[in-house]
Amino acid sequence: MTEYALPLLFAVGVWWAGTGVVLVLDRLPRASGIVSFVAASAFAVAALACIGHNAQDRSVAGAYAGFTCAMVVWGWHELAFLAGWVTGPRRQRVSVGASPMKRLSEAVQVLLWHEVALLVTAVGLWIWVGSSPNPVAAWTFTLLYVMRVSAKLNLYLGVRNLALEFLPEHLSYLGSYFRQRRFNGLMPWSLLAGGVCIAWLLADAAGTAAGSHASRMLLASTLALALVEHLMMVLPLQPAALWRWALRREPAVAR
Repeated sequence: MTEYALPLLFAVGVWWAGTGVVLVLDRLPRASGIVSFVAASAFAVAALACIGHNAQDRSVAGAYAGFTCAMVVWGWHELAFLAGWVTGPRRQRVSVGASPMKRLSEAVQVLLWHEVALLVTAVGLWIWVGSSPNPVAAWTFTLLYVMRVSAKLNLYLGVRNLALEFLPEHLSYLGSYFRQRRFNGLMPWSLLAGGVCIAWLLADAAGTAAGSHASRMLLASTLALALVEHLMMVLPLQPAALWRWALRREPAVAR
């Protein structure tokens, strides 16, 4: 039972604590924010080095190390985005009366550099460690990227909870690209696809070596958390309640 429960608890802990740390760092004053971003960049570089070092490690420890390092790199991207360092060429609200195509074009422009950075990192990880004995870092980052794209599309199409409190003041214009609706046509497909992938990972984990089992369970747990985030968008819940401790400080002023 431990081999199933431990990866889930570990993934939940990293997801919850990591999100909170990013939110806290983003709400620091400008001077402190620059220092924290430089420190986070150093951690990200160290995480990348660790990914390369553990690429040949098939053990359980290697699986956890690759997963954790991928999460650190992902956290750097999230901090770079929320801090306003890597966003997109457009930094203003959606045009009043914009047609559907114009609204979509502007929505892409506000996120473009961030999306390119994520995609380049994902591709780079696959080139680097994708064919290695321990590719869990590449799988973890790719899974997070795919589910984050799904979340952004669902926000664009419309959900019940927009979670605008997670946006710092200098990114408040992003809220104008979201729609508040009870549901949208993409959400059930996102949930279904995620559920099928979780079932496949769980089935594939059975009977595998300890390291491979841990890798698949960590991926399944991460995907389950991503689906929880999707459900938070449409259920009558308050997602911010999970990170109220990190959201107490007022967001830092615009960079």
